[in-house]
Amino acid sequence: MNNSEICLSVFKGKRIVLYFYPKDNTSACTKEAVSFTEKDNKFGEHNAVIIGISPDSCESHKKFSEKHNLSVILLSDPEHKVLDSYGVWKLKKMYGREYMGVERTTFLISETGKIEFIWRKVRVKGHVEEVLEKLIS
Repeated sequence: MNNSEICLSVFKGKRIVLYFYPKDNTSACTKEAVSFTEKDNKFGEHNAVIIGISPDSCESHKKFSEKHNLSVILLSDPEHKVLDSYGVWKLKKMYGREYMGVERTTFLISETGKIEFIWRKVRVKGHVEEVLEKLIS
């Protein structure tokens, strides 16, 4: 949230819960971020860091994080480079119209940088608990 670039390699030696979400301060996205924040200590106990990425600006993330007292790391990808590379920037359909947007997706990444598990088309309710269970198992 300080406008600097971050490479996931700085977290080498930690497991990474990398979650992609559509938009700050929307209902489901807020629930997801707050839920991850509520369990942040549990993830930390298992050597994991939680990182959320959306196309929103760093300023938007800063306001979002402050408003909801978030402890998770939020990264901005307004040019969709990371979203594209993870295959989550997709054609979506709602109310009969098509548009490009983020498909809510979570990746569990190992200490060595390998993808261990992927949750696609995430439903927020119960998701954080499911990710934590997978992390522990």
